[in-house]
Amino acid sequence: MDLALFDPALIERYDRAGPRYTSYPTAAQFSDSYSASDYLSAVQYSRDSGVPISLYVHVPFCASPCFYCGCNRIISRSRSIAAGYIERLEREIEMQAALFAGRGPVSQLHFGGGTPSFFSLAQMEQVMQALDRGFGLSRGAQREFSIEVDPRALLPDSVAGLAALGFNRISIGVQDFDPAVQEAVNRLQSYEQTEQVVRDARRHGYNSVSVDLIYGLPKQTLEGFGRTLEQVIDLAPDRISAYSYAHMPQLFKAQGQINVADLPSPQQKLGLLQLTVAKLQAAGYVYVGMDHFARPDDELARALEDGSLQRNFQGYSTRGGADLIGLGLSAISRIGDSYCQNAKTLDAYYAALDTGHLPLQRGLQLSADDRLRRRLIEDLMCRGRVDYAALENEYHIDFGGYFAEALKALEPLAADGLVELGARGLQVTARGRFLLRAVAMPFDAHLPPPRVAVAAANQESRPATPRYSRLI
Repeated sequence: MDLALFDPALIERYDRAGPRYTSYPTAAQFSDSYSASDYLSAVQYSRDSGVPISLYVHVPFCASPCFYCGCNRIISRSRSIAAGYIERLEREIEMQAALFAGRGPVSQLHFGGGTPSFFSLAQMEQVMQALDRGFGLSRGAQREFSIEVDPRALLPDSVAGLAALGFNRISIGVQDFDPAVQEAVNRLQSYEQTEQVVRDARRHGYNSVSVDLIYGLPKQTLEGFGRTLEQVIDLAPDRISAYSYAHMPQLFKAQGQINVADLPSPQQKLGLLQLTVAKLQAAGYVYVGMDHFARPDDELARALEDGSLQRNFQGYSTRGGADLIGLGLSAISRIGDSYCQNAKTLDAYYAALDTGHLPLQRGLQLSADDRLRRRLIEDLMCRGRVDYAALENEYHIDFGGYFAEALKALEPLAADGLVELGARGLQVTARGRFLLRAVAMPFDAHLPPPRVAVAAANQESRPATPRYSRLI
């Protein structure tokens, strides 16, 4: 991407709150009225369609709180808490596997958190064996078994042990190597700890190593974050995610520990983003979109090139078309045209499984309009274009009439050079790729008007208690 197209003033003008579109509709639309019978209907539909399944396992535990974190996690220094969780997790695996019998082997599996490496190797083996018994795990070289790790929580043999259990992709949390930033967010982690994990992963045959960064954290400066970027480039990971920090202490209690005065200004934060894109592209990484970068030979970069890129609850991914079964506390499943989320507290999660019920708490059955808009927004977020005729033929609509309001709302974005509105389709420009969420928002029927990211000159578009993070 040509950085001459990076227009800080324009980006700042569109930098308002909006969904990340890891799903459409977003989790904010999930309802408690979604029932077990709704889920069973979705499973039956999935069974009839014959699509493959993928698995996500949520491990909610962390030994200490990172103040920036917005994940559903439980802080505990006692590893004994994991035993009761694994007992219930095994019950959930058994119950879900019975519904999806014969759909394996599973070639896509992801452990997220929290801190999945909170589990000991013996406990991780216990969970993997339960997954294998229930679903059947692929042993093939094309499998994609990934795990998020905290280098501070790993023992010397952890990376090798995880490889022996079948994991071949590893995602390493870094955020920033600057000591002042680490102290401000309560995450002290040395470069040497991180480098050792990368070396171990390469030595033990992992296909992919990813590193996660966050820009917009307290005490961050261009000079300090520039050093972090250079250190990460020296590690030569296959993928790098550089997420925008969303300060929402009303929703995430730990963020209240952050001194607001230490946060970069909006202008400084834009500078951090521009620096990130410049340094990573100069080092040969492909800007995949939003917060994802990949080496040119990585599967993610190839998927961007050939149009097969997907988006799910973990961000950008490849190998779409599978139903996702979420396991564990607060995990989200996408089964056919249905979303559902597990209970968000340990008490509720344990109570459901202890009484023989799946721990479903809320969800959503997509309407015909939802399905159409989901397809359109995924085309925007993953391919940067919309083919009117393709949607007209598949969904039996007149695009111009059906989306007249959205197309009208996009006219200012077209005038600003973010999109091109043609007779046959919509194309996001190179300049607009920084603001994909803003381009998608006019098509979101669940957002209250105005469904555009840019605010009126005399009006702030963010609600008093924001539901979504800012776009940048």
